[in-house]
This record gives sequence, structure tokens and C-alpha cells, in this order.
Amino acid sequence: MELEALSLAYPPLLVFVAALLVLVLPRIAGFTMGALSLAAVLAISLVAPGGEHLGGTFLGFEVVPYYVDDFSRMVGLGLGFLGICSVIYAYSSEASKTLVALALVYVSSSIGAAFAGDWLVLLFMWELMAVTSTLVVWHYGGEAVRAGFRYALFHGTGGVLVMLAIAAHYVQTGTFIYTEAGIATGIPALLAVLGMGVNVAFIGVHTWLPDTYPRPHIAASVFLSVYTTKTSAFILYRAFPIGSESDLAIYVAYMGGLMAVYGATFALLQHDMRALLSYHIQAQLGYIVAGIGMGAAMSSEIAVAGALSHLFNNILFKSLLFMAVGVVIYRTGEEDLYKLGGLWREMPLTAIGFGLGALSITAIPGFNGYVSKGMLFDAANPDPHYYGDPEFQALYYLLWLGAIGTLLSFIKLGYYVFFHGDSEFEVADAKPGQTVAMLGLGGACLLFGVWWEGLADLAPTLHAHGGHFTFAYPGGEGTLHPYSPSHLETAGILTGVAAVTFAVVRKPLSKLDLGDPAMVVYPVTYYGSRWTMLVVTETYAAVDAAVVGAVKRCYWAGNNPVLAVDAAARRLPLVDVDERQPTDGGRPSTIHLRASIGTTVLLLTLVLTVVLWLLVV
Repeated sequence: MELEALSLAYPPLLVFVAALLVLVLPRIAGFTMGALSLAAVLAISLVAPGGEHLGGTFLGFEVVPYYVDDFSRMVGLGLGFLGICSVIYAYSSEASKTLVALALVYVSSSIGAAFAGDWLVLLFMWELMAVTSTLVVWHYGGEAVRAGFRYALFHGTGGVLVMLAIAAHYVQTGTFIYTEAGIATGIPALLAVLGMGVNVAFIGVHTWLPDTYPRPHIAASVFLSVYTTKTSAFILYRAFPIGSESDLAIYVAYMGGLMAVYGATFALLQHDMRALLSYHIQAQLGYIVAGIGMGAAMSSEIAVAGALSHLFNNILFKSLLFMAVGVVIYRTGEEDLYKLGGLWREMPLTAIGFGLGALSITAIPGFNGYVSKGMLFDAANPDPHYYGDPEFQALYYLLWLGAIGTLLSFIKLGYYVFFHGDSEFEVADAKPGQTVAMLGLGGACLLFGVWWEGLADLAPTLHAHGGHFTFAYPGGEGTLHPYSPSHLETAGILTGVAAVTFAVVRKPLSKLDLGDPAMVVYPVTYYGSRWTMLVVTETYAAVDAAVVGAVKRCYWAGNNPVLAVDAAARRLPLVDVDERQPTDGGRPSTIHLRASIGTTVLLLTLVLTVVLWLLVV
């Protein structure tokens, strides 16, 4: 009976109700309710029975708002646990009740998207996620408002493409319910890749990430750093599940590899700490996208296990890194990493929290990132002793380059913030709530690195047999051995290369301040839209003036025919016309010819409707 009750407890609704309570209850009580609602999501994700729940019809279409399988269970666990830590961090970081209420509605839409069982419910949650995350950004005011507007434009465009993909999918298949084949092939798949590519930061449509996430409140950045991107990566898997063999899967995989390199490269060039972490969201999403593409293209269970495990791990260590950097900003007021240094003496707990996150994201043995990233390397490695395909050999080297760039970036960030020189700031360490949140996430990163079997047990496509975890790949069946000598050797080589490279490039790197060439989209869009608007409005004004002037002249001529003939005759050469006075003095026009654009469009629509009706009749 308890399990049946859990199938009726809709996780997004619990968090949404908690968001409302945050607004009306005293601060500590409201935040407590928010954390408890996410603890309930964590518990439901862990023990709720698999299958479709709360199914029914909406506008005549079959829908499944709440669907539990091993994939949504794993994502729900990560989102629920992070949510608890994020609310605690927000409370300790003096986030307002309004901000946290908005953030919880945003979280509820993300969880709703993760547990959706059909494309129609997914579309609703997808759009709600875009709207609420924009409000979370805007709440901070200042520069965040303009950044939030650009953010909304990106996600609005991506949402329209996803909507078109879902509509085309329904036309082709006749159902919105998820199937093992994923999104329909052809136009639906192409539109889905383009629309979802915005949310997972494909190269070229990624600029909203480093533009937006460094600007709002530090607690808002923690929420934003996970929920949109990780949920969207999971939905990308729903569109291109294992074995779907979509024609686009190979391109998706290679886009992931390029994202890993691109994001790590521009992270390495950043001065702003949160901008650096934002580029690494793109880089780590690249590994996830690459795994999804490989899984779809060659039915590789190890690729999908690596992608979903890395997604789960990213939920933990990426938010932890934003928390640690947020504490530094909270205490020092400084965003530029080159203006800091030596903070480990002033802020040892924050330095430990950062260290746990950095060791995880850089895939150091003993931490969770090492386990999941190792799976993805194995899936791409074409060596006969591994599980890849020669078709993905170039992808394997792209993932290597991305890993080296990640190590370089976090050596740089940790060095300049915590270890370089002496601190010029006399500041306190993290507050108790901030410390609890950071160490909670850091402990989970360490736990799933040491107890890697726990992570493997969560991965949907790994099969437990007598203490071993096996998986299928195109060449047969393999067994997971994350701490084998070859894996440890790979980690050692990557770390050594990165450490030596940083020692060589550290000084010239500190002098570089190169912008992302993709950022040209903002001035181009601004000036392009500005001049387009001016051309349209000025053209409308000119046409409007010409038409009004012509109508006035015709009206005057109709009321004053003699004067009109005289005026016309005077313009003819060699014609001499006597001056005449109008008998009525020339009455002025009494017709009001000015109308708004809306009225004009309405009148034109009515006229065209009558004309078309007459033609049809």
C-alpha cells in the first residue's frame, strides 16, 4: 500500500506546493518545507514502483505525466539530493524568500520534465522550465535583467523548435507516448536536435551559459548550474535512446566531443570565476552528449551508462563548485580570480569543498568523475581491448583533449584563488549552512568514487552478476573495471600532462583575455534587430504619410472640383488661368484618417475576408 501511495505522490507537485509555502511562512519554516519537499522527491525516486502513473487523456490525447524507470529514477535521485543542499545553501547565503520560491517552481518544472512519460507533458514542463529560470535570473536586477532577456530569447527559440519536433513526431507516429525508438526519424529528429541543442549548449548556441550564469545571486547560480542543462541532456537521451540508430547519432556524438574541447578551452581563458565554471558546464555536457550519441549509434550499453552516470555526477560536483566559488564571492565581493590568492588560510572549509569538486570534475581516482568519465573513454576507445568503434577514433582524442583542458582549468582556478601568494582579504570562512551543503555534496562525490559499485548499480544499462557489472557493446559483452591498471595509467598520464603544461603556460595564460568568437551573436543581433526595426517603422511612416496625403487631396478635390481643375491647369505649360475664389471658402476635411496599426490590420483583414468570401461564393 505504501508503494501504491508513492505512485500517486506526484514529485513536481510536492515541490510546487513547497514553493508557495516559502512565500507565506516565516523564512526558516518556508525553507525547511522546501528542503523537505525535495527530500520527498529523493525518497520517491528511490522506492517508487516502475511504470506509468497518473495516466489519462488531455484534450483527447493520451498522456503520462508521471513515468518511473531506471533512467528517470537515477536523474530524480540526483535532482532531489541537490535540491536539499541548494535550499540549505540559499538560506545560509541570505537568498530572499521570493528568489527561493521562484527557484523551487523552476526545480519542480525540471523534475516534471525528468518524470514525464510523453512528449506533450514534456513540452509543457520544458517551457515552464524556460520561463521560471528566466525569472530566477531577472530577480537579481541590474546586469542580470539584460542577460535574462537574451537567455529568454535563446530558450524561447529552442522551445519553439522542440514544439515543432513534437508536432511532427505526432503526425508521423500518431502518439505522444515515449517509445523505445525515441523521437521519430527525419524532420522530427532534426528539429529535436536543434531545439534541445540550445538547452545543452551546442557550440554556436551556447553563449547564454557564460553570459547568464555569472550575473544573478550566488544561490541562483547554484540552481541554474544544474536543472536546465542536466534535465535537457536527459531529454536528449529520451529522444535518442540506446539502439535507436538515428542518422543523426554520429553527429550528436561528435558535437559532444567538440563541446568538451571548446568549453574547456574558453574556460581556461576566463578571469571571471563563474564564467569559467559556466564554460565547464558546456564541456562536461559534451561528455554526456558524446555518450548519448555513441549509445544511439552503436547500441553501446557502456556509452549510455557513462553518459547517465556522468550526468548524475555532474549534478553533484558542478553545483558544489558553484557553491564554493559563491562563498568566495560572498565573503570577498571579488569575481576576478586573478585578484584573489592565498585564501586557503582564511577559508579552509571552502577550500576543502572546492577541492572535492575539482578532484571530481577532473576525474582523479577516488572521486566519482573518474568512474563515469572512464566509462566514456572506454566506450570511445577503438583499441581491441576496449569497447569503441573505429568510427569514433577521432572522438576518443577529442575527449582526451577535453580532459586535459579540464585539469588545466581547475589547476588554474584553485591555484589563483586559494594558493597563489598571500591573501589581501581578512574574511571569515563559509557559514554553517554553506558548509553543510558543500560537504554534503563533496561527501557524495567521494562516496561514489570509492564505492563505485553504488554508482554502477544506479546506471540503468549495467547488469550486476555476482559482484561484477557487465554490459553489451557491438563486439560482445564486457565487464566494468574502473580501477584497472590501464585506467589508472590513463588518469596518471592526463594529470601529469596537465600539471606540466600549466607550469609552462601559467604566466602567458594570465595575460590572455580572449573573448569567445560566438559572442558576436549579441552585437550582431542587437544592431541587426535595431536597424531592421528602423527600416520597418520608417517605411511604414513614409507609406502612411503618402497614403494620408493622397486621400486628403482627393477629398479636397471632390469638395472643390473647380479649384482642383484650376490647380491642375496652372501646372500645365503655356496655360494662363484667371484667379478664382471659391464660393464656399473651401471646407476643411472632417474625415479622421489616422488609425493605429492594430485598427489598420483589422480593417484590412475584414476587407480581405469579404473579398475572399465573394470569390468563393
